[in-house]
Amino acid sequence: MYKNKKVLLIAGGGTLGTYVGRELLEKGAYVDVICLEDRVSDCERLTFYKENVSLAFLTSFLDGRHYDGIVNFIHYKTVEEYKPVHELLIGKTDHLIFLSSYRVYANEEVPVTEKAPRLLDVTADTEFLAVEDYALPKARCEDFLNEFHKGEHWTVVRPVISFSHRRFDLFVYSDNEIGEQVEKYGALRLPAWAQELVAGIDWAGNSGKLIANLLFKPQTYGEAYTVSSAQNLTWREVADIYNRLFGFRVEWCSEEDFIAVYPCVTTYKKWLYLYDRKYSRRIDNRKILAATGLTDADFTPIEAGLRIELANRDAEKMESK
Repeated sequence: MYKNKKVLLIAGGGTLGTYVGRELLEKGAYVDVICLEDRVSDCERLTFYKENVSLAFLTSFLDGRHYDGIVNFIHYKTVEEYKPVHELLIGKTDHLIFLSSYRVYANEEVPVTEKAPRLLDVTADTEFLAVEDYALPKARCEDFLNEFHKGEHWTVVRPVISFSHRRFDLFVYSDNEIGEQVEKYGALRLPAWAQELVAGIDWAGNSGKLIANLLFKPQTYGEAYTVSSAQNLTWREVADIYNRLFGFRVEWCSEEDFIAVYPCVTTYKKWLYLYDRKYSRRIDNRKILAATGLTDADFTPIEAGLRIELANRDAEKMESK
């Protein structure tokens, strides 16, 4: 099914794209990647194009080309921005995958299934509806596809947080912020109420494998899939793993103390905090398992994934010296 297929990964040089590409190469596909990163191919079936992906560039790049599959990793802040891109891409491939996010889901259903209510459909927060620029545009683009392009060969994917050595995430902290907080306060402070909430997090290797295995399956056309191996660890369990592997101390504190050391959850990370991290993200992944044919045995445990990425980070540092 995959051997000699040609796949284009748009903005595919990062965390998710790297592992989608790796899975496709292992299956015998040819992979072209447009990205901003300086990447060098060590495989004759893998080609990188370093470019800033604009509509004008894509139009020129795709002139005379056709791909068996295209996975588009770009985030569009408005539907109007996405519309012409979709019109272009859908005519240049037999299967188009649109990257949405698990953050589209509201907190109405646990465990989360693909039929769970979305924030766009249920929230009454007028400020959130007016200014939030991640989960809501994702949902609006989904609606555009369902309302105006029903019956076409596209698939929506909604990945959970996917970590790699390029991006280590713990609760609302990114990799650099973790080190800064530990250096400044001697520990990483997290709000105590989050301990038993299920974290929407997975190793990018698992997420990439799931996305790649949705390609070229007509039964996935017009469908949405939550991308997760559904190990469903709590934030306390995830923090314990980070503590063991990274060697810093986690301090569970009051929300007031947490906000005092990390006030951006009241400013530019406000919506991420209120409308995702305060939710329990237990995932029911039976739909994507049925579509891909994968089983729990095909996934890497989160701790093992973190160990792999730490080794990758160390190897990359050695190569850069």
